Amino acid sequence: MPTSKQKDACDLLDADHKAVKKMFTEFEELAESRGGREKKRMLADKICRELTVHAQIEEEIFYPAVRKAIKEELMMNEAEVEHTTAKELISQIRGMGPDDALFDARVMVLGEYIDHHVKEERSEMFPKARASKVDLIRMRDALQSRKEALMAGLEQAAA
Repeated sequence: MPTSKQKDACDLLDADHKAVKKMFTEFEELAESRGGREKKRMLADKICRELTVHAQIEEEIFYPAVRKAIKEELMMNEAEVEHTTAKELISQIRGMGPDDALFDARVMVLGEYIDHHVKEERSEMFPKARASKVDLIRMRDALQSRKEALMAGLEQAAA
């Protein structure tokens, strides 16, 4: 589906949002069907890995540039606090097993939390970033390359 508009940093970040939303939906279906523990563990690990890398590239590249360009301190601070809380949940999930009574609930609450965060980025932050003077095309390339490096590092550490 070719578009006349070139993809920018917001499109790249939103593609991550959509991919992780799909994983949360799959996890919820597994949890509700009392699905396989190993499958849930693997999916939760993948969700945590994707979100960790996503948060890091936003914090290192996207947020500082957007914060400087749009001068919306409260919105940017709120996004950072949301990241901190998500990281705390991710840490708790990583420290649990799928047999833990709260495992499914923590993953599903993380999903709800991320949903809220994504809605705010889509409705408030992304439009303001796009209206600013930030070069979101160049930033997309920086985000992509940093994401690939972080993912490769995580895969090496896991091996």
